[in-house]
Amino acid sequence: MSGSGLPVRAAEGAGAPDASLVSPGGRRARLRFDGWIAGLGTTSGTRIVVGHWPRSPFGPFSDVMIERADGERLLLAPTRRVADFVSGTYLFDAVRVVPVDVTAAGSRCAVRAGPLELRFGVGRPGPLGLLLAAVPGPLARGAAWTVVTDPVARLLLRGVRTRGSAVPGRREWYGARGLWPVTGVSAAFEGVDLGALAPVDPPVRFGFGSAPRRPALTRVTTTVAPNG
Repeated sequence: MSGSGLPVRAAEGAGAPDASLVSPGGRRARLRFDGWIAGLGTTSGTRIVVGHWPRSPFGPFSDVMIERADGERLLLAPTRRVADFVSGTYLFDAVRVVPVDVTAAGSRCAVRAGPLELRFGVGRPGPLGLLLAAVPGPLARGAAWTVVTDPVARLLLRGVRTRGSAVPGRREWYGARGLWPVTGVSAAFEGVDLGALAPVDPPVRFGFGSAPRRPALTRVTTTVAPNG
């Protein structure tokens, strides 16, 4: 997409879990998640990362990672199975299993996840977003491509990495396929307003890298694999 609408077509046609991601004989396989990630900060010091995955080994789902101003890292996940997988891949101080609903219309998105109420908008992509969108999908999704993109991401986007591991025993790759700026936010946690849009600063500490400092929505394929 080249306009300001949310990339809701990033992974259409996925209702049930993808059986192709399970290796014959039940061996551990690479798990692929197609969708988008939105990372943003607020003037209260809260940083929020929303993952929306229309296509995943667990079927369609969304989850939210929050780092509060005092440094507490919280995961909001829709099922225990998703919560166990995500908390086994990233680092959190607390995990809550709550309904997580994400709805998008044009350039606006609304997220309701237990104690969190969030609305945000996206603008038109800049040069980097257009460049990412031009990379062929099969290339962008491949682990080998991240050998090229990781040093570039480190140089251009403070705190961002495209390959690494937060938890021993798992490896991850992020294949970005588009980038849109987040243009505004309305957010409340447990009924308390979180303030206006702000940079993701300090960087979030859920994984081996942070969301971009400048609030953004990234169309992405995330691959998680066991070591060995």
